[in-house]
This record gives sequence, C-alpha cells and structure tokens, in this order.
Amino acid sequence: MDITHLLVQVIIAIVCAGLANLLVPRRIPGKLVGLVLIGLAGVWVGRWSADYLSQQFGLNWAFLEWQLQGVEIVPAIIGCAIVLYVVTAFLSWGRYGGRG
Repeated sequence: MDITHLLVQVIIAIVCAGLANLLVPRRIPGKLVGLVLIGLAGVWVGRWSADYLSQQFGLNWAFLEWQLQGVEIVPAIIGCAIVLYVVTAFLSWGRYGGRG
C-alpha cells in the first residue's frame, strides 16, 4: 500500500462517515479528526461484519461488493453509522450518567 492508496481510502472513509452522519444525525466529536477516525473504524467494522455475514449466513448480495480503491462502499457506510452511534452514545452516557 502506497501513500496515494492510503489517502484515497481516508477520503472514502470521510465521505462514508459524512453519509453515516446523515443516517444517524449526531454531532461528531472532534470535528475533522473525529470524522476521519470514525470513518476508518467504520470501514473496518463494515468490512468485518460483511465478511462475517457472508461466511455465517451465505449473504452474497452484489451491492455489498461495490468497491472503490479496495473499500467496500455500502458496508463502510453501515459500519460508520454503527461506530458513530456507539461513540456518541458512550460520550452522552458518560456526560449525563455520572450525575445523581
């Protein structure tokens, strides 16, 4: 993997995280850095979950395999939405759960 390939994957991760933010309307912590981290984690979670579902249940739908520079687009968007929801849920739980 060269630096150009990595930059393209980071840009795709940012776009997928932005689309996930439309699906899960939450404030992204950390602005651009948070967007990049959520995007990269979401790409990983999406790829892992798509591989798991295809191995366990034989789900091999064509739209799950749409790729751009080795990044599967639909699983990446779904993974980013999951990561964004979990991160913001934990941050709000920590902010409001400690008062009593």
